[in-house]
Amino acid sequence: MARPTSPETLSPGARPEGGAGGRSTAVLLLHSLRPEQWTKNLIVFAGLIFGLELFDRTAVIRSVVAFGVFCALSGVVYVVNDIMDREADRRHPLKARRPIASGALSPVLAGGAAAALAVAALAVAFALDIPFGVVALSYVLLQFAYSGPLKHVVILDVLAISIGFVLRAAAGAVAIAVPISHWLLVVTILLALFLALSKRRHELVLLANGATEHRPILGEYSPYLLDQMISVVTASTLVAYIFYCISPETVQKFGTDMLGLTIPFPLYGIFRYLYLVHRREGGGSPSQMLLNDRPLLVCVALWVLAVVVIVYLRPFGV
Repeated sequence: MARPTSPETLSPGARPEGGAGGRSTAVLLLHSLRPEQWTKNLIVFAGLIFGLELFDRTAVIRSVVAFGVFCALSGVVYVVNDIMDREADRRHPLKARRPIASGALSPVLAGGAAAALAVAALAVAFALDIPFGVVALSYVLLQFAYSGPLKHVVILDVLAISIGFVLRAAAGAVAIAVPISHWLLVVTILLALFLALSKRRHELVLLANGATEHRPILGEYSPYLLDQMISVVTASTLVAYIFYCISPETVQKFGTDMLGLTIPFPLYGIFRYLYLVHRREGGGSPSQMLLNDRPLLVCVALWVLAVVVIVYLRPFGV
């Protein structure tokens, strides 16, 4: 399978073929916010579904607002990362096409827009609920810490990414004032670790000898080490989800022991993801893989449908 041509010979301000040239500043800013990555923030709705508030109008509205806040904040983080990493991104065969790395969008303009958006999003977060605002602010601070020193510390780099997903899930529960199972938080951090480690592996394989020039921390990893970590996290994720489904606490909360019927969906989903990583050289963008791989997308959709039916409709009265 042919690999994309590396743009290492590009001058700092050059725009790669197929880059962002010709688009308006507003479109370039929106592209830098990476709306295609906002599917990661759907985990905010976990509190709504598992908190048994899916049919409560107020809770739905608050969850949608919370989702919007995290879409804005995650977009701000992407812009900040693109500004800080623009030199390294120019040596990446795919990231060199981003507006800031390609020189199509001014870092100063992008930074100003990101700052204004961050202030507005945090203002909405605190207006919605102070505890929710605190979690949202904690998320931003963690991501900025990752953009600074944490992304250069082995293992802590992927842990920081994973904790960001836990904060999203916790924020969704806080926004509507419902408790969230500790097992679900464990599943969240393990699944996020699985995705982060798979992304590191993809970068190592894609960039080969140029990996450390793009992301220095990749020099601390190897495909074998990452495969070992992924194996541990994969098993742990599945075991944690199974424990959640069959735990007495879950059965008592939902009034049914049928949630265990959903276990085949994460089994297939994770194995499908591993197949794409190892056989199709995927894993660089979990969001794009979810949207572009039909079997994976169908699996997630069926899992959500099965959970809603079992939790809310309680089939067969079990």
